[in-house]
Amino acid sequence: MTALSLTREKMYRTVARQLHGVVPCWICGEHVAHADATLEHILPRSEGGSSHLENLAISHDFCNNQRHIQGTTPDSKRPTA
Repeated sequence: MTALSLTREKMYRTVARQLHGVVPCWICGEHVAHADATLEHILPRSEGGSSHLENLAISHDFCNNQRHIQGTTPDSKRPTA
């Protein structure tokens, strides 16, 4: 298991505990089932983002992949160029 996998597990459990079992997707806002959860870099590493906790969020695997295909972020929903 990688360090990011362990971080995903810890973040998922922490958020679930704080929000009474509901873990919202950082991208779409819907609940993320544990099996569908991925760790999202808010600012992608390719754009200078880090793997520090403040730059990580839980998202659906599908939403994470679509975000990167479309080049959008939840804040802008616009292509990043």
